[in-house]
Amino acid sequence: MEYKNLTTFQLDALREVSNIGAGNSATALSMLLGTKIDMSVPSTNLIEFDELFNSYKENEVVAVLVKVLDDIPGSILYVFEKDVALNMISKMISINEETLTEMGISVIGEIGNIISSSFMNAIANFTGLKATASVPAVANDMLSAILVSTFVETGQHQEYVLDIETLFIGEGSHKIEGHFYFVPAPGSLEKILESLGIR
Repeated sequence: MEYKNLTTFQLDALREVSNIGAGNSATALSMLLGTKIDMSVPSTNLIEFDELFNSYKENEVVAVLVKVLDDIPGSILYVFEKDVALNMISKMISINEETLTEMGISVIGEIGNIISSSFMNAIANFTGLKATASVPAVANDMLSAILVSTFVETGQHQEYVLDIETLFIGEGSHKIEGHFYFVPAPGSLEKILESLGIR
């Protein structure tokens, strides 16, 4: 499927499926951190591959990458500003983290694992498709570099690439904000749409 040929109806269906998964993830993250987590309505981003480096603000981030296996392969990417990641780690272990330590990487990986599994379980239950998450990997790099490597690893290196993005925001003074991306591998979108009776 050429992503640029997706219809408005197909994109709306993908957003709705992602909304169900992201809602499940926001609930899991809220329980994990003990604070209310709000989420934006998922957006489908269709980007020219050659423009990836120019499409996002060039900043250092901490990201958790989880590969999705089985019926609907792809990748899940949860991205935080570095200071947000350190704040979340400090909240989880009740120790003020000022640099990204081995323990901090482990904590961020576990957060990513829990919300990714929640996302995929909700989508699997809704579509009837099988989807499992791999062991998470944590990266500390520039956002565009992480996104490019994620698209390439997922097999998305056509003229246009697609991701589905949701923003998670902590309530009040809690500095908890992260971008959650679902990057489907070629062929996965067709399976999701077919499971919903959409072609």
